[in-house]
Amino acid sequence: MKNRVAIVIDDGIATGATTRAALRAIRMREPKQLVLAVPVAAMETLSEMEEDADEVVCLEDYDFLGAIGLYYSDFRQIADEEVIETLAHFPSSAGAGKENSAR
Repeated sequence: MKNRVAIVIDDGIATGATTRAALRAIRMREPKQLVLAVPVAAMETLSEMEEDADEVVCLEDYDFLGAIGLYYSDFRQIADEEVIETLAHFPSSAGAGKENSAR
């Protein structure tokens, strides 16, 4: 994984505990670059994530966030298969879809 970019995507970050654990686990695999992408996050927690990720992309940040589900009109659970199927529609030019390392 040393020559690959890893992107961690979360539905939102409130306290950041699980996101931080994911970032640190991926960092141990020594990616070329580690990117965190989230649609919504608490500002303070987001700044803490910058210590664990090389780049942080967040669409909206708030002083007080509350529950992540409040920011979605549909916050149902999505099966892994649905995520994999959706991602398969957008292969990268570098040959994504040839190996399934999402699990």
